[in-house]
Amino acid sequence: MSMAANPVIHVVDDDSAVRDSLSFVLGTADWDVRSYASGADLLAVADSLAPGLIITDVRMPGMTGLELIEALKQRGVRHPIIVLTGHADVAMAVEAMKSGVVDFLEKPFDDGALLAAVERGLELQANLGASPERSEIVERLAQLTARERDVFNAVAAGESNKSAAQLLGISPRTVEIYRANVMEKMQARTLADLVRMSLIASD
Repeated sequence: MSMAANPVIHVVDDDSAVRDSLSFVLGTADWDVRSYASGADLLAVADSLAPGLIITDVRMPGMTGLELIEALKQRGVRHPIIVLTGHADVAMAVEAMKSGVVDFLEKPFDDGALLAAVERGLELQANLGASPERSEIVERLAQLTARERDVFNAVAAGESNKSAAQLLGISPRTVEIYRANVMEKMQARTLADLVRMSLIASD
């Protein structure tokens, strides 16, 4: 890992069970973990935050994950951030990525997805040019059919399969098929990858 000798994973969630679960999984992968019960708790130590990565829930009482992200930006904290989101909050997670979040995970997610997201987040931070260049993404977009491009745009905007189907006048199952084709053609591993590519292509 080239970002820092011993990056610390900072976990922010108001649910103690979630904090304990995340800390356990990350700890078994030999990450150093510090947990916080609220965004305010993290902000209290923001000026001396150990290098690493932040994982925060989107919905929290008092200060939401999005409000925390904005507050961190204002304080000049440049840690990569992963947001945890419920299925209904995918559009919110897309907005978070427009604010610079490197990845998001839909609940429930498995341990492997969590660890892979942490690895990706730290690698993106360490190698800021590692994501595909805009020209490469545009080339992949050109390979999509018109309907695949419609599905790409809807999914990247945070629409669910059901809402995308309603928008496009097709069945949710058909959206799933197109979405799988889009993921393959765009060489995207996750929905967050698609969102990131969409943002790069629209710059």
